[in-house]
Formats: sequence, C-alpha cells, structure tokens
Amino acid sequence: MSIAPILLMGGSGAIGSHTAAALRAQYPDVALVIGGRDLAKAQQAAERIGNAQAVVIDPAAEDLGLGAQPVSAVVVFYMDHALAGLRFAQKRGVPHLSISSGVFEIAPEIATYMHAPDAAPMVLGYEWLVGATTASTLHVAEAFRRVDEIRLSALVDEQDTGGPTVASDFEHLNRMLPAALTRREGVYVWREGDQAKAHFRAVDGTPIEATGFSSIDVVGLAAATGAPNVQFNLAIDVSSTRRQGGPMSTEILIELAGEDLQGKPLRTRHAVVHPRGAALLTGLCVAMLLERLLGLDGEAPSKPGLYFPYQLLDRSRFLQRLQQEGGELRELQPSDD
Repeated sequence: MSIAPILLMGGSGAIGSHTAAALRAQYPDVALVIGGRDLAKAQQAAERIGNAQAVVIDPAAEDLGLGAQPVSAVVVFYMDHALAGLRFAQKRGVPHLSISSGVFEIAPEIATYMHAPDAAPMVLGYEWLVGATTASTLHVAEAFRRVDEIRLSALVDEQDTGGPTVASDFEHLNRMLPAALTRREGVYVWREGDQAKAHFRAVDGTPIEATGFSSIDVVGLAAATGAPNVQFNLAIDVSSTRRQGGPMSTEILIELAGEDLQGKPLRTRHAVVHPRGAALLTGLCVAMLLERLLGLDGEAPSKPGLYFPYQLLDRSRFLQRLQQEGGELRELQPSDD
C-alpha cells in the first residue's frame, strides 16, 4: 500500500534511528521525514536510512516548518513540552505517538485529545520500551485466572546510554518525580525514601539494588489485569550478559502471582532479554505500532482513539519479531526474594 511519509521528530537520535531501521527492514518503500533542530545531523541520518528526507522542525510554526509536506503519522522521540507535534497531527488528522513524557506530564496531552477525540489515533507511548514490557507481561498473564501481584524490574546496562536525548529525558524525569507511583492493595500510592528502595535478581541470579520508578506501565497493567498490587523498579548496573563476558544487553524481569486457570496458586518469573540494548528494542516497538496505526500489517488502520501501546501491539507477533532479532521472553525459576 502507498502512504505518505512518516514524520520522525528527533529521528536522527538513537531510538529514532533504530525505529527507522526496523521500518526499513519490513517496508523498504515507506518514505520517512527525519525532523530535528540540526539539519546537517538530520541529513546524515536520512542519507544513511535511504528513501528519507531531512527537515528542520520549527515548534513555533503551526505547520512545524513543513509547509504542504504530506505526512501519514507523527512520532516524537523527545519531550515535546509545547505539544507542537500533537497539535500538528490533530490538524492533519494523522496518528500521533510520543514516547518520552512521564506519567505526571500526560494531563496536557489528555486535555488536547479530549477536545478532538475523533481527529486521529493518539498513543501514550510512555510504557517501558514502548510496549515491550506490557505486551510480554500480558502474554504471561494469559496463564492466570486472577492476577494478585505484578512486579516489574528493569535492568539497564551502564553502557546502554541510548544517546544524549534519552539521558536528558531521564534526568528530567528523576528530577521532577522522585516518588514512584505504585498500586498497593488496590490503592495508588507514591513510594519515596526508603519505601522506594527495592532489589531483585538479574537473569544470571546476581542481586541488584533498584529504585521505584513511575512508569505508566503500572496504571495500564492494573487496569488491564485488575491486579491490586503493581510496582515498577529500575536499576542501572551491569547486565547479565556483560557480567558473563559478553556484550551489554537490556533485561526486564516480570514476576506475577495469583491463581492459574484452575484456581490453584501460581507464581511465575520471566525476563524479556534483548542482546543489543534498550534503544533497539524500543525502536522495534515503535515501528510495530506504526505498522498497526497505518495498517501496514495488512489490517485496517487503527480508528481514532486514545491508546496504550499494549492495546495496539499483537503480542504473538511482537514475540515473534523479538525472537527474529535475537531477543526472547525467557522463563525463569520463581525467586524466593
């Protein structure tokens, strides 16, 4: 199918480049517009990707400085505090996906959506790695009749920086929101101080000290599963693969407890592992979301609405693509911690 180019705002960065590569691998004929503040950097990225053009984004302009340039979707890879990309997407009636805001910053986007709910699909892409965590968790949850607890623990390798924009966004999130949104006994609370401290065991069994993190995964998974206890913890340390002498990787520990389909107690522990780091896995998920939004996967394009990534990602298809790229959803022995 022929569609207008996809606008990647911040597309020359680490995650934007991986997204473009994932799209190009599956859909070589889909054109891209690489938008940024530095034209030379955007041009270098466009030349490297192929079938792409570079533009300078003007967030103060109603048309972002694009003039009559047609686009089929808008993806924002940095914190767009002015909501320039969202307003542009709504005016053009094309899907919008932003991945960098914190759970405490979504009110402006929700308000903008509420005033034009029928304009186009809008995705709150703030889940950890934009759906890789939630899609995998919901796949595991299919073995449960009732989920009582979900504990997510993300281990980011010290060498897995993701580029300067990602580092800047993390610094902003940590500065603005030191407390961690958590669901405990059916009530949303904010963990801070000693209560925000946590620990888990990495894939190789190494004890890891972590801190609570306010990921939107908490509210999404609580709503999707009804689990009364949901928490997300984050650690920056040495990944299991690098500790064993290999290259760095990213890993997400997923621990569920509740009842199986026969009503018996069930506790599971899995890990999403990607051998090439967080940015590449994030790019894969963004690319798959664009496939679904635009109907590149052969199905009808997504209808206007407000979505979490896991509501659009086909879980089986995601796991298949993850495996094709060398990653996996690995079953582990439940921890006694």
